[in-house]
Amino acid sequence: MTTALVTGANKGIGLEIVRQLVAKNLTVLLGARDPERGEKAAAETGAEFVQLDVTDPDSVAALAGRLERLDVLVNNAGVTGGAFQRPGSADVDVIREVFDTNVFGVVALTDAVLPLLRRSARPRIVNMSSSVGSLTGMFADETPISLAYVPSKSALNAVTVQYAKAEPTIRINAACPGYCATDLNGHRGYRTAAQGANIAVTLATLGDDGPTGGFYDDNGVVAW
Repeated sequence: MTTALVTGANKGIGLEIVRQLVAKNLTVLLGARDPERGEKAAAETGAEFVQLDVTDPDSVAALAGRLERLDVLVNNAGVTGGAFQRPGSADVDVIREVFDTNVFGVVALTDAVLPLLRRSARPRIVNMSSSVGSLTGMFADETPISLAYVPSKSALNAVTVQYAKAEPTIRINAACPGYCATDLNGHRGYRTAAQGANIAVTLATLGDDGPTGGFYDDNGVVAW
């Protein structure tokens, strides 16, 4: 049985990723900071709740130390930092908090579970990114100005490529879910969380000939 860990998964896109992976008969560990919300979400989906705060080294180490196997890691936990941080008036502490979750948390957890993934017959890593982090598309009118969230996703894309180069036996990709209606944007998105989860599930269940080191949405390749 394939075992997957999804972070930040008690609601929104993360919860839908869990739901879809369970439907594909994977054993799914639903990672969340809040035990009450996490236990409830796990019970609703048929997953197993695991307490996890990716910004807390002790939490990351404790979870990694309890796991006996892992085949799929979906780094979904992410924050926006609230109001957009504009150049000239940004709160540097907020930027640090966003990077702590969206980038450093991904690195810390991924490194902690790499030994398990290396032992898997079909290891996969999916990093939940966003098209707003694309350097190619950053000047598009619809791309927000933010020194926190936007650059954090650009950095996550770069992190994805670095891991893919360093771990050629693991299929490692970044996923763009599109503009989904979730708590992160006040439910203003035009896509559902279930739609946003589709690309993550596709990349998490790639065949052995699947791509690695790429950035994808439902339509295919997203420009870096």
